[in-house]
Amino acid sequence: MSRRVCVIGGGSSGLTSIKSCLDEGLEPTCFESSDDIGGLWRFKENPEADRASIYHSVIINTSKEMMCFSDFPIPAHFPNYMHNSLIMDYFRMYAEHFQLTKHIRFQIRVLQVKPRPDFSRSGQWDVETENKKGEKEKHIFDAVMICIGHHCHPNLPLHDFPGIDKFKGQYFHSRDYKTAEEWRGKRVVVIGIGNSGGDIAVELSRVTKQVFLSTRRGAWILNRVGQQGIVWKSPFCTLHFKNITNSVLPFGLVCRLGENKINQRFNHSLYSLQPKHRLFSQHPTVNDELPNRILSGTVQVKPNIRRLQGSSIEFDDGTVEDNIDLVVFATGYNFSFPFLPSNMLPVSGNKANLYKYMFPPGLERPTLVVIGLVQPLGAIMPISEMQARWATRVFKGLNKLPSMDCMLKDIKHKEETIAKRYVTSQRHTIQVDYIDYMDQIAYQVGARPSLLGLLLRDPGVWLCVLLGPCTPYQYRLRGPGQWDGARQAILTTWDRMAGALKTRPSDIPEPKQSSLPLTLTVGAAALALGYYWNIHNHPSLLITLDPTTWQDKIKPYLPVLW
Repeated sequence: MSRRVCVIGGGSSGLTSIKSCLDEGLEPTCFESSDDIGGLWRFKENPEADRASIYHSVIINTSKEMMCFSDFPIPAHFPNYMHNSLIMDYFRMYAEHFQLTKHIRFQIRVLQVKPRPDFSRSGQWDVETENKKGEKEKHIFDAVMICIGHHCHPNLPLHDFPGIDKFKGQYFHSRDYKTAEEWRGKRVVVIGIGNSGGDIAVELSRVTKQVFLSTRRGAWILNRVGQQGIVWKSPFCTLHFKNITNSVLPFGLVCRLGENKINQRFNHSLYSLQPKHRLFSQHPTVNDELPNRILSGTVQVKPNIRRLQGSSIEFDDGTVEDNIDLVVFATGYNFSFPFLPSNMLPVSGNKANLYKYMFPPGLERPTLVVIGLVQPLGAIMPISEMQARWATRVFKGLNKLPSMDCMLKDIKHKEETIAKRYVTSQRHTIQVDYIDYMDQIAYQVGARPSLLGLLLRDPGVWLCVLLGPCTPYQYRLRGPGQWDGARQAILTTWDRMAGALKTRPSDIPEPKQSSLPLTLTVGAAALALGYYWNIHNHPSLLITLDPTTWQDKIKPYLPVLW
C-alpha cells in the first residue's frame, strides 16, 4: 500500500511538499485551515488568527529566477520582482500543472499530532482535525510534513516600551497594516528596520505628515536594482563562484568589500543608518526607496524608544517627538507547533532542535519533518522544495539519517556558528546561506550539481552554473527528480529576465556591457584552473579537454552571464 503523508499547510512549502510526495509515489493529504492556497502570499484585508498576513503593496525581495520551483519556471513576461498577486498567480499555475489542489482539504484545522502507541515499530501518527463546523475527525498517517512557516505569531514586545499602555495614539504589529491612506496627514513611528519596517515606513511617508523610523542597531540597505540593472548582482552569495571565493577569503575582508560596494550607492553613516555590526552579520534589508525618503526628509531615522508618555515619544538620544498618532511594531514573529506534544519539539527563544532545520533528532522513526522553517539569504521556495525532496526519500527509506549523536552535534555546531557570525536576534535563529544550504540538502538527495562533471560534459552550462546566478534549475540536472528541461532553463535565464523589461520595441542597440572583461577574465581563470587540475590529476584527459573546443562550446552562452 502507498504510504499516507499528512501535509499541514497549503502555502508554498505545502504545495511543493504535496508534489514531492507524488513524485515519490506517496499519498499526500494536505490540511489547510483557510479557504485557499498561498499561505503568507495570499493578501486578505482582515488578518486571520494564527495566520500569516501581508500588506497590499508587498513585492518579493528575490528575483523570479531565484524564487521559482526548480522544474516550473515563472513565465518570461512576469516582472523580475513580483507583486504578491502575481506570486499567487504563479502558485495557482504550479498547483494546476501538477494537479495538487485535489489533494488539499480546505478549512480544516489540525488540532493534534501525536505518535501512535506502536510508533517505535510503525512510525505512524494519529492526527486529529476540525472543520469549520466544529466537527472533529481522526486520521492515521505514515508520515507528517509541517509546512506552517514562521510568520504566524507576531512578536509584540510591549514590555520593552514603558508607557505604551497609556499611549494616546494607536499601535499595532506590522501584520495588521494594510494600506497607508487612512494615516494621511498623521505622524507615525515605525519600530524595526527589517524588510517590513522599511517598506511600511516608505509607503506611509508618501501620505503622512512625518514618519520616524526607529532602529536599535541600524542596518545595511541593499537594493533590487543592481549594477547596470542586473537584478541578481548583490554582495550576497547568489553565484557559485562568489560563494567559493567568499568561503576562502577572511570574513572581515568579504564584509569590507561588500560594505564598500553598497556605500557607493549612499553613505550609510551620513544617512544615520550604519550599524556597528558587519554586513554579513545580519539578515539584509532590501529597499530601493528608503534613501530617497530620508533624503527628502519624509522619513527620519531615530534610535530606540526610551519611553512613551501620552502622545509623545522619547528616544534614547534624548530627543522627543510630540503628537504621534500611530506606532507600528515591525518586530518580527515567533514560531511554535501547538498541535504537537509539548515535549516532542519544544521551542525556546525562537529556537527548535532540528537536524538541518528539518528533523527532530530524538524520534525513533524519521517520519516527522518541518519544511520551510528557515530564514535564507535568498528565496525560501526552492529551499522548501529541496527539503521536501529529501524528506520524502527519507520517508521511503531511500535515504538514511545519521545517528542521533551526529544530528545533535550538527545542531550544536550550527548554533555556535550562528552565534559567532550574527548579532543576537530572534530572526537569526533559523538563518541559512542559500547556496551552502541548498548544496547540503541536494547532496543528501543526490541532486547537487557536479561542477567537474559539467566541465567535462557540458562546458557551456558549466560556465553558466559557475558564473551565473545559482538558479533552482541547477538542482534538476542530475539525480532523483532530474528534469529534462533544466539545461534549457539555465541557458535561457537571461532571456526571461530581460524579456520582462523589454516592454517597448527599440531600434537602439544595447550598450556594451562594461562587466564583460571582468566576466571573461574570471571565466578564463576558472577554465585554466579546472584544466590544470584535471590534466595534473588525469593526464589521459588532456586530449578530450582541448581549450579550442571549449572556446567554441562556451562562446554562445557568454551573454547570459552579464
